[in-house]
Amino acid sequence: MTNDKSKEPFRFVDWAVYQDTQDTFVEVVKVVRKLPADLRHTLGTQVIRSALSVALNIAEGSGRLTDKEMSRFFDISTGSVSETVAALHSLLKLRCITKQEFDSLIARYTSISRQLGGFKKKLRS
Repeated sequence: MTNDKSKEPFRFVDWAVYQDTQDTFVEVVKVVRKLPADLRHTLGTQVIRSALSVALNIAEGSGRLTDKEMSRFFDISTGSVSETVAALHSLLKLRCITKQEFDSLIARYTSISRQLGGFKKKLRS
């Protein structure tokens, strides 16, 4: 990969929202790695999948030909944010993550959700 952004073949790679989802995904994986084995392979797998889905749907949407199609994938990505947040709530209730870890991840997902909303608003105008 080159440092010249104009040569980046995938436009989503430079989007702040995509970069934030990737950084947050890494943090989710770190949390899941600390879970007890029984939860790591059940709830842990699910939260990793939903966190990754946020980024993957941004990427897939960026390749769509129309703003309406792109917006649909951003809707799916926003749904994955909600799914991830629900799983994090469950991990907090089970005392598998600290309040500090939870609050940090929720702040990140709140920002990502707002960025996706802003992106969708731009597509509509």
